[in-house]
Amino acid sequence: MERLLDGRIAVTFHVQADSALSYGVKPAQPNRGISADEGRTWHLVTASEPVAGLLLPNGDRLRCGGPDVTPRALPLAGLQLPPVVGTVTGTYGGLTYAQYRHAALPPVLQGVPQARLSRGNAGWLPERARLDDPDLLRGSVEGVFPVVWWGDVHLLPDGALVAVVYPGRIEGGDFAHLHCGCYRSQDNGCSWQLQGRILYRPEVGADPSADRRDGFTEPASVCLRGGTLLAVLRTTDGLGSGPMYLTRSTDTGRTWSRPKAFRGWGVMPRLLLLGNGVLVLASGRPGADLSFSLNGRGEAWSPPQPLVPLSTAGLQDDSCGYTSLLALTDDTFLVAYSWFKRPGADGQEHKSILIRRVTVQPN
Repeated sequence: MERLLDGRIAVTFHVQADSALSYGVKPAQPNRGISADEGRTWHLVTASEPVAGLLLPNGDRLRCGGPDVTPRALPLAGLQLPPVVGTVTGTYGGLTYAQYRHAALPPVLQGVPQARLSRGNAGWLPERARLDDPDLLRGSVEGVFPVVWWGDVHLLPDGALVAVVYPGRIEGGDFAHLHCGCYRSQDNGCSWQLQGRILYRPEVGADPSADRRDGFTEPASVCLRGGTLLAVLRTTDGLGSGPMYLTRSTDTGRTWSRPKAFRGWGVMPRLLLLGNGVLVLASGRPGADLSFSLNGRGEAWSPPQPLVPLSTAGLQDDSCGYTSLLALTDDTFLVAYSWFKRPGADGQEHKSILIRRVTVQPN
């Protein structure tokens, strides 16, 4: 859920197959709701207008770290690829991922896909920023080679950008699992350098499947007051529900505390620091829910407040569990989520995207 350049709100949702083959493919049906009245009413469209992106110190706007700038995955046939470093079998569907050194890949498979609206220009231009990470691997799957660099991007007080992203498989003893990388840009996003890495270091006592998990994925991150970076990480995979982990950095992402399991489930966590200092966490699967850290530090959280009624024990029977957050004022925000069994006027259950307005105040 993001603003468009004219201030309207857009909530965009996935309508294609859950596959690398769908990356960058234009949807065949409407996949976005637009609101011109701060989320009170919506109309359905097919996404075409770019979101506003992040305003940079030089006046440019940058879109990166999300599916909207992810290019279409390229067929392996015809690509000139370096030697395979190794292969990994994922927990979803037993898919095989062949891994290659990022630095040895052809330019079309390297770097950070993004788009820029330069100051004074009328149109967005796609670009590929340089990515400096000597140990990074990238992989092919399902006969194609996707270029994925997903995560939250933040503007620091010194004008630099920092992003916590996935996927991040690396060479060596940690090859078997996925990790999250923290990258810094000091040239308005034209290049990104590895700042630090959040290695998969699970709490075995909190998850009997810890050693067999895919690793850390879908990081949410936020800059807290005082400069600490806080990240929440997913481990749920094809083996079933796994804990969400929390880690923090006090040196802008160079080093991270050992990840701590703090909730037994959850996918695609979302974080939002409100102007009144309250930190909001949205996650799901099963269902969708909200939690609050009233002092804004992310050390203690309120019990999850459910947004979707659970009808069965199935992880995805009632909702995909993916959410989105957008602040409206210092104490009010919107949360978007899915409900697969919303009763309709016709007496039938319908898959729905819902947007709820929430107001929260610190003690």
